[in-house]
Amino acid sequence: MNLTKIIGWVTFLTGIIIIGTTLYLTYNIFIGEVATPQLLSFKSSSQQVQQEPVSGLGGELQKMLSNQIENIIPTKSIEKISNLAVWAAGAWILIFGGSKISELGIKLISVPVDKET
Repeated sequence: MNLTKIIGWVTFLTGIIIIGTTLYLTYNIFIGEVATPQLLSFKSSSQQVQQEPVSGLGGELQKMLSNQIENIIPTKSIEKISNLAVWAAGAWILIFGGSKISELGIKLISVPVDKET
């Protein structure tokens, strides 16, 4: 075996390792074995902006509506979904890069060897 084929095999296996590791980590995150990487965090909306107190029906309606929205869509679930989306995008980039590295290795492996007679 010449040096080109050895380098080809190393790059091919490196790409396969990148793809396999990314898939393994992603699988563990999505089944809940590993915590989601905290890449994004949101502040809680419990800090209300100081405004003039609104009295009457309008003020009560505003308070009830904000409480209901917080109950329907909690901030923690939005944060977790956002972190999962960012992780999925990063995993896609790693898998795409690993496939390109493996493709380069395959091209190096398939280079014909010149035999001197």
